[in-house]
Amino acid sequence: MRRLMRVSVGGVGQFLIVTSSWVFMMRILTSFGTQAVAGFTIALRLMHVVFLPAWGLGNAAATLVGQNLGAHKPERARRSAWQAPRANVCFMLIVTIAFMIVPELLISAFSSEPGVIAFGVQCLQIIGVGLPVFAIGMVLTQALNGAGDTMTPTALNFVCFWLVQIPLAAWLSHQAGLDAAGIAWAIMLSEALLSGLAVLVFRRGRWQKQQV
Repeated sequence: MRRLMRVSVGGVGQFLIVTSSWVFMMRILTSFGTQAVAGFTIALRLMHVVFLPAWGLGNAAATLVGQNLGAHKPERARRSAWQAPRANVCFMLIVTIAFMIVPELLISAFSSEPGVIAFGVQCLQIIGVGLPVFAIGMVLTQALNGAGDTMTPTALNFVCFWLVQIPLAAWLSHQAGLDAAGIAWAIMLSEALLSGLAVLVFRRGRWQKQQV
């Protein structure tokens, strides 16, 4: 039970960090009015639907990593973990193209308000640029979880979402004068940072010696 609790603490921490950070992000967004909130909410919900296959690939990578480490085959665990990001990047590239070409069509399916559509399109196009990069981090953080190293993704989430995303969103949207677009840029940049850090941590390979 102690081993189970030790592993689960990191998983709980990851969800708490991500969900609580969105509370502050929405607080910043509300300063730009209800249309900005509505447009961004629609865009982010569309992205969450897109993320479902990506999360599925991440869960598969976590399972394969845990299975192969349990079989004392760390090299096969590493190869398995790198297969999923490749597929995920290809999928996200298709989504990015759709977000760039027909964002108005996607947002207008949920609202006919010009202001809401404008904010939603802005959010889709800015964050959509980074989706292929996000795809890598989404899988590799799950692979680390599958190896039993749940504290490293927790630390990465804390740095990227609390120490970078929230302050950056406040600064870009208000001090830098980007308004609501600054929030979208903060999300895109912090998620890209998370992916970059996940790649560095995964390549170091300490997770291959993780003892659950």
